[in-house]
Parts: sequence; structure tokens; C-alpha cells
Amino acid sequence: MQFTVTDVPERERFEARDEAGALAGVVTYQLTGAIIAYTHTEVEAAFEGQGVGSTLARAVMEDARAKGRTVVPICPFLSGWLGKHPEYDSVVARSTRKVK
Repeated sequence: MQFTVTDVPERERFEARDEAGALAGVVTYQLTGAIIAYTHTEVEAAFEGQGVGSTLARAVMEDARAKGRTVVPICPFLSGWLGKHPEYDSVVARSTRKVK
């Protein structure tokens, strides 16, 4: 199944929809200047296991890269996904604190 991901800035989220227009999932965010914090990913129960989360993750990261934004991945799903996709390391904020 194909999903279309679009930014809905008035709701501060990206939405994934199927071919019929049904909402399959969302990634919420907070945007401050060139920094975007992805706060939550949610996939509708009827679409679980169909790759919606990964489709959303790739789309939001590509959008951030294209717009020259720095990503702060607060969402645990997105953080985990990014751990498997080092191709986005250049746009992800990293901690500069020393670990004791």
C-alpha cells in the first residue's frame, strides 16, 4: 500500500494518508527557527505493521534536510529509527555533554 505524507503546519504535524485519504499516522513537531523537534509518532491501529512509521520517519527527515533544519528527535520511535539510518546523522542534533 502507498502512503502520502504531507506537512500540516497549522496542526504542527505531518500526516500519512492511504490512497483513499484515510489517516494512517502522524508525526507531531515543534518548530523554532531552523530547529525542528519531532515529539511523537502515532500509527492508527488499522495500519500497524504496514510501514507507516518508517514512511513517516523518512519523509520528515527528508523534509528537514531539504529545508536545512536541525532535528531534535524527542520521539522514542524516531530516535530508534534514526539509530538504524546513519544517513541522517548530519541533520540530527547531538549532545555535547560529557558522560560521566
